[in-house]
Amino acid sequence: MIITRRAFNTMLSLTGFAALAGLSPLRFISEAMAQSAADVAKPVSLPDMALGPKDAPVTITEYASMTCPHCAAFNEQVFPKIKSEYIDTGKVRYIFREFPLDIKAAAGSMLSRCIAKDDAPKYFAVTDMLFRQQNDWVLKNTTETLTRIGKQAGLTQQQVEACLKDQALLDKIAADQKYASDVLKVDSTPTFFINGEKIKGEASFDEFAKKINPLLKS
Repeated sequence: MIITRRAFNTMLSLTGFAALAGLSPLRFISEAMAQSAADVAKPVSLPDMALGPKDAPVTITEYASMTCPHCAAFNEQVFPKIKSEYIDTGKVRYIFREFPLDIKAAAGSMLSRCIAKDDAPKYFAVTDMLFRQQNDWVLKNTTETLTRIGKQAGLTQQQVEACLKDQALLDKIAADQKYASDVLKVDSTPTFFINGEKIKGEASFDEFAKKINPLLKS
């Protein structure tokens, strides 16, 4: 599925982001197949936001949309356990990549990038905040809530507006999403890759542990 310019502009008018009307549409392509760890390991346009050591024996890469309720539930219920059990102990490197399913998700991802810049822990903190406040900024008061979050993080209103109009940033997010669709065959969120093995959907901590623990022993 490709979001048409007309549909894209309609969504923008509904979200209150009329100023984004000149930005590129995002593409979504469906097809599932296994990918190599090397394919997954390649960041395309944007630098990876990651927690955990680069030489960790296990790498988990998550593709998520900021408006996805299953992604928000995973972030709240499962990710903290993975972080304490595996990331903080140096066993796992965890990479978060944007796969926005709509313009609001793209705006949330852009705001996270603008606030954090190259600070990965800060990026994860802002992303966590956006997931936890998802109902506020996705279902109502999108512009107002994202502006407030940006200000809380130290941006001015002008900086928030400039961020959400950043054509180059959206183009990079769209390019990385296209790579995930075309090469990795990501077609839904959340999608995870554990050392290259794909897991689709909101998996439990026990399901992750069953995949991770054998890799730590090998």
